[in-house]
Amino acid sequence: MGVEGCTKCIKYLLFVFNFIFWLAGGIILGVALWLRHDSQTTNILYLQLGDKQAPNTFYVGIYILIAVGAVMMFVGFLGCYGAIQESQCLLGTFFTCLVILFACEVAAGIWGFVNKDQIAKDVKQFYDQALQQALMGEADANNAKAVVKTFHETLDCCGSDIATAAFTPVWRDDLCRKDALKNFFENANCHKKIDELFSGKLYLIGIAAVVVAVIMIFEMILSMVLCCGIRNSSVY
Repeated sequence: MGVEGCTKCIKYLLFVFNFIFWLAGGIILGVALWLRHDSQTTNILYLQLGDKQAPNTFYVGIYILIAVGAVMMFVGFLGCYGAIQESQCLLGTFFTCLVILFACEVAAGIWGFVNKDQIAKDVKQFYDQALQQALMGEADANNAKAVVKTFHETLDCCGSDIATAAFTPVWRDDLCRKDALKNFFENANCHKKIDELFSGKLYLIGIAAVVVAVIMIFEMILSMVLCCGIRNSSVY
């Protein structure tokens, strides 16, 4: 016997929310893949300075996001099918998956909050090391010069602060664009551009996580109510 009345409304409401959840999973998966293959981040995070690889902590969050998007699509489909079939078993499995996914998202959110400043800090340290080697002509200076030029061309910046942004082109015009005065007034130092690059992307990830968390909470409540309604209807 199928559910009736308010429980039937909840059934279709849960189906709609799961469909939205499934779509959100697809969007998150698409955004994560775009962030993974974005030319700015890949150009920088694939660099290597001697034996030292550029910090790639940022990609840990991206891989988590890819996994979350894929699992969301599966869980959303499971919820839609369970709601239409009025299956307590499928809805129970769906609820369990939601709880696990929500816990993983909270853990990933905590990890992202803790590491949000560290990601940019590590990349800036990597850049500063390469810039020092390139300017001072240290060992492996050719490799360091290539790394620095990649930063400068990708982010359209020069130097680690206003002073070096203004005077590096004068000192070493093979590393930066030659318009030192323009660099000075634009404050186009690479530390600032690195902060902008990663803070913008992490902000986007944070918005997606909050939206998904709100949808998941609604779905957990609806799935519990629907399970109770199905159980009561089967009794009567």
